[in-house]
Amino acid sequence: MSDREIDQQLVERVQSGDKQAFGLLVSKYQRKLHRLLARLVRDPAEVEDLAQETFIKAYRALGSFRGESAFYTWLYRIGVNTAKNHLAVQIRRVSTLSGTDSGEMEGIEGAERLRDFDTPERQLMTRQIALTVDEAMTGLPDELREAITLRELEGLSYEDIASAMDCPIGTVRSRIFRAREAIAIRLRPLLGTSADERW
Repeated sequence: MSDREIDQQLVERVQSGDKQAFGLLVSKYQRKLHRLLARLVRDPAEVEDLAQETFIKAYRALGSFRGESAFYTWLYRIGVNTAKNHLAVQIRRVSTLSGTDSGEMEGIEGAERLRDFDTPERQLMTRQIALTVDEAMTGLPDELREAITLRELEGLSYEDIASAMDCPIGTVRSRIFRAREAIAIRLRPLLGTSADERW
């Protein structure tokens, strides 16, 4: 029996009133959902809250789940939408705040650089690459970041990504290509690669 068929059986059990079956789905996908949300939201406490909110929303909506997509694909959509709504609220809050002292911010960034100063060159390079990839990912348009996250971090097939993002496979391929290219452009100065090399 495939993973998808097992999930569908668990869903049907939940729909029939078996709450423990939903606990099995939570156990199975909790770590995966956390990883996904952590790519979208940086604060671990917020990731925890958003994961919980995602599972609550999924439980409430499970009656309408028909199995047209894999359970995780469906759960993923709920998680991404929950994170996007959360981020939209955060952006609105930040834009209404005033009086941030840029001198204070420079002090914090300087302290971060001092902590990194004494590490071996290799660790520093690894951190710089990770930071550059994170910054490149953050700077991507939502649809590109979503596609590359699903492919590279979640390991979903192009078909599942197309289903999750509700778009044709050709669009998924294009978005992933454009995301990889944008990340590669940011990494080239660090890695010393030329424009005709991907990494």
